[in-house]
Amino acid sequence: MFSSHARWGTARIGALAALSLLWLVPAASAQMSIDRANRGVVELETGTADGISSKIANDLADLLNDGATRRVLPVLGEGSLQNVVDLKLLRGIDLAIIQADALDYVRAQKLVPGVESLTYVARLYNEEFHLLARPGIKTVQDLKGKKVNVDVRGAGTEVTADKIFAGLGLSVEKTNFATSLALAKMAKGEIEAVAFVTGKPAPVFRNLDGSDGFHFLSLPLNTAVASAYAPTRLTAKDYPGLVPAEGPVDTVAVGMVLAAANLQTLSERYRNVANFVDAFFTQFSTLLEPGHHPKWREVNLAAELPGWRRFAPAEQWLARNSAVAKAQPSPQDMRQVFERFLDERLRLTGAPAMSQQQKDALFGEFQNWRTSQAR
Repeated sequence: MFSSHARWGTARIGALAALSLLWLVPAASAQMSIDRANRGVVELETGTADGISSKIANDLADLLNDGATRRVLPVLGEGSLQNVVDLKLLRGIDLAIIQADALDYVRAQKLVPGVESLTYVARLYNEEFHLLARPGIKTVQDLKGKKVNVDVRGAGTEVTADKIFAGLGLSVEKTNFATSLALAKMAKGEIEAVAFVTGKPAPVFRNLDGSDGFHFLSLPLNTAVASAYAPTRLTAKDYPGLVPAEGPVDTVAVGMVLAAANLQTLSERYRNVANFVDAFFTQFSTLLEPGHHPKWREVNLAAELPGWRRFAPAEQWLARNSAVAKAQPSPQDMRQVFERFLDERLRLTGAPAMSQQQKDALFGEFQNWRTSQAR
C-alpha cells in the first residue's frame, strides 16, 4: 500500500502529465491548421501591376481555388527577367508568367546558373509591344538620342526594346520607371516616349485620349525585327484617340510562357503544381467564357516552346487528352487569323492589296487544304 508521500508523488506526476497534454493539444491543433492552410498551395508570380498578367493569374485563382485541396496564390513580381531569377532561386515561387524572349535571353547571357532546369507548363497568349510618344515624335527614328522609358529594371520590356531598337539601328537614352510613373513624366516633357510590352488593350493606357498629342508609333518591320517577333497591329478599337481610325499602328507581339520551377519529383510542391496543371488544363475551356480576360482565347495548350522542356505532368496530360488539347478554333477566329496573316504578308512583300472577294476565295481554298490534310 502506498504511503501518503507516494500517493502525493503519483498525483503530482499525473497532474503534470495532464498539464502537458493541455499544451500539446493547442500545439497539435495549430500544426493541423498550418498544414490545412498550406494544402495544395501554388505560388504564381506575375509581372508588374501595370501589365495584364496579374489579371490572368487572378482568373486562374478564381477558377481553380476550391478551398480544400488547391489554392493559387498570385504574387506580384517585378517583370520577366526578375521572374526568371525568382523562379530559379526564391523559396516558394512555383510558377511564373514570363516573356519567351526574356527566358531565352537569360539562358543565352548565362545570367542565372542552371536556368536550363526550368520547364514550362504552357505557352500562353501574346503581348504587344507598345511605343507611345509625345506630339513632336512622328517616327521611331525621331527617338534617336532621346529618352525612352523601358519599364523597371528586371522587366521583360527592356529585353524586347533593346532587340527591336538594335534591329532598327536606333540608339536611345533609356530610363527605368514604372510605366504609370513614366507616363506622368512624359506629360511633363521629361521623357519623349514610353515602351511597354503588355496585352492590348492595356489598362495603363486606358485613361489616355490623345488630346495631349500622345500617340503610338508604328514599327518599320525589317527582317531583323520580323524574324524575332510576330507582326501585329494596334487599332482604334483597341485605343480610341491614340490610334487614328483610318490606319492601324504596326507593331510586334511577344509570346508569354507559364514556366515552372525545378521541383524535386514527387515532393509536396511538385504534387501541388501537378494538381494545378490537371485542374487548369481540364477546366481550360471555362476561361474562354465571358468574364475572363480575352487573351485566353489566344492560348493553345498543345503549342510547344522550342528549346525548352515541358513540365512532365503537363506533357502527360496532353498525351492523355490529345483530342481536347488540339481542339480547333472557331471558324470566325480562324478567318480573322487568316486575314491578318494575309494582310501582313502582302504588306511586307509589297504586293498589292486584295479585294474581299479575292480573300474569300483564298480562304475557301485554305479551308479545303486543311480538310485534305486532316484526311
